[in-house]
Amino acid sequence: MSPTKPDVEDYLQLFRQYGGDLGELYREPEDERYALLFEQVVRLLVQPSPFNLGLPDTFRVAARRYRDGHPSTVARLRQPANRHFMLCELHDLIMLKGGLAALRKADAGTAGSGHA
Repeated sequence: MSPTKPDVEDYLQLFRQYGGDLGELYREPEDERYALLFEQVVRLLVQPSPFNLGLPDTFRVAARRYRDGHPSTVARLRQPANRHFMLCELHDLIMLKGGLAALRKADAGTAGSGHA
């Protein structure tokens, strides 16, 4: 992965695979549907990219501790409700840190090209 990756587009691409808008994820049933998404997000968060370094430490530290098997972090994030909450909060933050602008730009490009 390049030193500038991951960036906002990498997160958006990942979120799109799960329906795009994860802002209400914390309301989802406490099951394992989003377990893979969580694992993929952890892999992105532990990378020292400029975008990630602009995210709050709480997300990056939790991801690193989870990846490294820190017992209390793993126990807490083993619970689907806690993973859902973290994913929801991260999603909203990424939308504020350029995700919405990137989506609008992509939508404008699609509308301008005559594609539906």
